[in-house]
Amino acid sequence: MALIQTRRGFLGGIAAAGAAGLIGASPAEAADGPLETTTVRLQTPGLCVAPVYIAEALLREEGFTDIRYDDASDIGAIAPVAHGDVDFAPIYASQSVRAIDAGERVTLLAGVMVGCFELFAREGIGSIAELKGKSIGVQTAGSLSQQLVTLMAAQVGLDPVRDVHWITDPSIKPIELFVQGKIDAFLGFPPAPQDLRARRIGHVIVNTGVDRPWSQYYCCMLAGNPDYVRAHPTATKRVLRAILKATDLCATEPVPVARQLVDGGFTPRVDYALQTLTDNPYKWREYDAEDTIRWYALRLHEVGLIKSNPNKIIAEGTNWRFLDGIKRDRKA
Repeated sequence: MALIQTRRGFLGGIAAAGAAGLIGASPAEAADGPLETTTVRLQTPGLCVAPVYIAEALLREEGFTDIRYDDASDIGAIAPVAHGDVDFAPIYASQSVRAIDAGERVTLLAGVMVGCFELFAREGIGSIAELKGKSIGVQTAGSLSQQLVTLMAAQVGLDPVRDVHWITDPSIKPIELFVQGKIDAFLGFPPAPQDLRARRIGHVIVNTGVDRPWSQYYCCMLAGNPDYVRAHPTATKRVLRAILKATDLCATEPVPVARQLVDGGFTPRVDYALQTLTDNPYKWREYDAEDTIRWYALRLHEVGLIKSNPNKIIAEGTNWRFLDGIKRDRKA
C-alpha cells in the first residue's frame, strides 16, 4: 500500500485566517501530556470525508510531524485499518457494524458526519416502494451500496431479495448504467450525485442528509486500529481532536475549504466540493455515536446481515472515552 508522506500543509491559510477559536488549545487540552508517537497514517477514500483530507495542519498543531495518507482504498474499505496498514479511517456506520460482527479488529471512536449518499431513480419512480420489480445497480454483490439499499428497501416493507433486481457489472460503474438507461436506480456517493444533478439525469428519492430516519444518524464513523489506540492513547485523542476541528471547518468555512480541496489536488471541481460540504451536515456534536451504531446494528440484524446484537457490537468495537474527554475539554 502506497502512503503519501504529506499533503503540503494546504490548510495552513484557513487555520491561520479563520479558525483560531477551533485550533486554540484549552487549558485541559494543553495538559494532555507528551505524544507517544509523532506518526499517524490516515485513510482518505472519498470526497465526503473532507475533514480527514484537511486535517494535516491541525495534526501538526497537535504535534504530529510524520503524517501519511492512503488514497488507494475504496469507499467503505475495512482492511487497511483492521490490518494495521493505516492507523485511522473514516468508515460508514453500516460497514463498521458488519466488520465488528465479523471479528475485524477496528475500534470506533466518534461520528464525523451525516448524509452523503443519495438514492437516484429514473423518471416515473417517486419512492423506494416504487422500486418493487425494478432494477438497482451495484458494483459488486454484497457491496456497501447493496447493503444500504437493502436497509432502505426493508424499511418500507420490500423484500430486498425477491422484490428488486440487483444488477452487478464489475466492468462498468453503476452510474454509467444509470446514465445509459440500463438500470432504474442506484446509490450515489460524492461526487456522483453532484455530477448527475449538473447533467440533469434522474432524480433523488432518498437524500440521507435530510430524509428520516437516515438523517438522524451518522453515516461516517472514525475508526482506529486497536493496537494504535491501545499503545498511543494521547496520540489517539489528539488525532480525533484534529479531525473533529477539521469537521467544524467544513461546516463553518465551506467556501475556502472547497477551494483548498481543489488546490490540494483532492478533487478537480470546486462546485462539486462546495456542494458536498454544504449538503452534508458536519455536526459531530449534535448526534449520538453510540445510538448510530445501535440503530444500524438493529437494522442489519433484522435483514440477516449480522448475527450479533447491538450491545455486543458496542462492547467489542467502540471506545467513546476519547470523544467524551474532548467534549469535556472544550467546556474547560
